[in-house]
Amino acid sequence: MSNNPIGFFDSGIGGITLWKEVHNLLPYENKIYLADSKNSPYGTKSDEEIERISIENSEFLLKKECKLIIVACNTATTKCIDKLREKFEIPFIGIEPAIKPAALNTKTGKVGVLATEGTLGSNLFYKTSNKHVNSVKIIEQSGKGLVKLIEQGKMDGDKIKNLLKKYLHLMINENVDKLVLGCTHYPLIIKAISNILPETIEIIDCNKAVAIQTKKVLESNRIINLSKIESENQFYVNSENSIIGKIIDSKFNIIKI
Repeated sequence: MSNNPIGFFDSGIGGITLWKEVHNLLPYENKIYLADSKNSPYGTKSDEEIERISIENSEFLLKKECKLIIVACNTATTKCIDKLREKFEIPFIGIEPAIKPAALNTKTGKVGVLATEGTLGSNLFYKTSNKHVNSVKIIEQSGKGLVKLIEQGKMDGDKIKNLLKKYLHLMINENVDKLVLGCTHYPLIIKAISNILPETIEIIDCNKAVAIQTKKVLESNRIINLSKIESENQFYVNSENSIIGKIIDSKFNIIKI
């Protein structure tokens, strides 16, 4: 089973940012990524829709004999990670906005969180925020419209810049010194975000921490791949409009389903 692949799914290309971190840390692990662009974005869908989609995506990856599944989407994690763990026997790893390190290291006592409506409105996000904030003020901002533009490949045009200015200036005016990216799509536009933020604001995401946690779970379950054979990596897309080929190395196999 240790040779079996690690599975990933997200509402399109966003989770590739997480896949890269896992690939860098675990280069010999085989990996299968499902870009569910057909159902993007998840952030505006109902809890029932997200649960159904996440189950279907998990079943697809299980048919590919994945030994562990990474829910590479903040919204899907916060909405239904517990249900996925109950329904299926293999380990599931989810992702949450990195509020804890931001709250522990803020100097101004104010932390900004840019995330989807679905993530910000979830019970898990509420619990996580309240667990780590103490006296820290969390400034929440929905990034409505950003995922759609990113999925269309419009990552540096006027539309996305104008949206980012609108969202980020609200947090800049609140004097935040940490900005937590609460969606795996957002690191794809980190250059545009950095161009708007002053240097005093640090951008934080959870991708490296999730990669480290993935390694720990593989080791604790004794399913880590100890071979030094070059890994096989497959990327499945279910939309004609997916731009995944523009953000991954051309040597990797992209399969339309």
